[in-house]
Amino acid sequence: QLVESGGGLVQAGGSLRLSCAASGGTFTMSMMGWFRQAPGKEREFVTSISRSGSNTAYADSVKGRFTISRDNTKNMVYLQLNSLKPEDTAVYYCAAKYSYYSGVYQREDQYNYWGQGTQVTVSS
Repeated sequence: QLVESGGGLVQAGGSLRLSCAASGGTFTMSMMGWFRQAPGKEREFVTSISRSGSNTAYADSVKGRFTISRDNTKNMVYLQLNSLKPEDTAVYYCAAKYSYYSGVYQREDQYNYWGQGTQVTVSS
């Protein structure tokens, strides 16, 4: 089970920190990802992190502004959102993929566990 938190309303240029709490006992064997879905648009990849945390990937639109991290001792994944823009407004979803692969996946269909999402709204 994945539960996101930390969303909210923020002005452009501001910051938020999203959290994803994982339960189920397989966290350290799971790569984790964040995706987002804006109104009227398809869900898109934002970032992902490998099981160990040593590998990450970012969508071009968020590189240099967003940072993913994980704490395997707490079964938590975090997404730090800085320099937010109105176009970052979306529901943000945490996703997990149990895998022996040490890298990261970026496609939505490669993840098989999803949270319920948390709303991020950036005002101009």
